[in-house]
Amino acid sequence: MLDPSTVFDGSAPFAEPVTDDVLRAVEAQLGHRLPAAYVALARRHNGGFLARNAHPAPSRTTWAEDHVGVVSLAAIGRTANFSLCGEAGSAFWVAEWGYPDLGIYIADCPSAGHDMVALDYRTPGEPAVVHVDQEWDYRITLLAPNFETFVAGLVDETHYDNQEP
Repeated sequence: MLDPSTVFDGSAPFAEPVTDDVLRAVEAQLGHRLPAAYVALARRHNGGFLARNAHPAPSRTTWAEDHVGVVSLAAIGRTANFSLCGEAGSAFWVAEWGYPDLGIYIADCPSAGHDMVALDYRTPGEPAVVHVDQEWDYRITLLAPNFETFVAGLVDETHYDNQEP
């Protein structure tokens, strides 16, 4: 099980812990079942700023040669501004910014909307985690085969600052 004390930066969650009723309503609105690891984490700390703010990428992105920046994880709910069904939730990115409708946008990046991290439901089974780069015609890059692997792969961005070119 993911430990919120190592996932989040210590600031308050974006929303109250997830209840069964909220979870059912959010999943119904999104049209997808959320990964069990995401739900378990949100029941203990529902969204927030990440302690480790970068994830390796297999190829160059507009952000960097070998990684993406990741700021925060969306809360499960509707009330927090950055919640899955909130004002700046998953549907907002599809409707207002033209992001592809491939699943659920779960994490924002430091580019202020020019790239996002999403759960990709285009294939059966547990959704993969992908980076969608608006600046490069919404290019989709696989980051992890599932949510738990994605979170486990997060590192502090200083990890990349210390590498030799």
